[in-house]
Amino acid sequence: MRAARRGRRVEVWFADEARFGQKGALTRVWAERGTRPTAPKQTAYGNLYVLTAVCPASGRAEGLVSPALNTGVVQTFLDQLSATLPRRTHVVLVWDGAGYHSASRALAVPANITAVTLPPYSPELNPVERLWLYLRQHYWSNRVYPDLDAVEDAAVDGWRAVCLRPERVRTICRCEYLTGGS
Repeated sequence: MRAARRGRRVEVWFADEARFGQKGALTRVWAERGTRPTAPKQTAYGNLYVLTAVCPASGRAEGLVSPALNTGVVQTFLDQLSATLPRRTHVVLVWDGAGYHSASRALAVPANITAVTLPPYSPELNPVERLWLYLRQHYWSNRVYPDLDAVEDAAVDGWRAVCLRPERVRTICRCEYLTGGS
């Protein structure tokens, strides 16, 4: 495997997926002392999935929004990520052990990506978890979405506001335990 990677730049990326939808979440907000701010809480159940891979060192991110989550969607996401990588770059993609990541024989990881599975029950090792927290606190909470199209628009708008800014991705998804202190 090392010989195949010789002469290539190696980047460490992390990937995860989040469900986002009409059910929504309430988060804390600033308010004048002595007042009780109101926030809408929706009980509709339409949702979709946001898949994201980030490179904490460079601040680059790739994402995909999908109404379902299965091996086919993950394959599309991996193919999309692979196509955006610069020539002679190899990615070590760290993600959790979800069944559609590791157990599916139908998943074909592209040649310029090596997938590494995190130990079970260790979401704190995946910096994308902090990205989900940030998006939920700043973009995806305290709102009502009339339909699934509005949910998709909100998911894409929030993702773009954060993930198209490399410095913000580097800050939110910093990974102190990697060599180099990214």
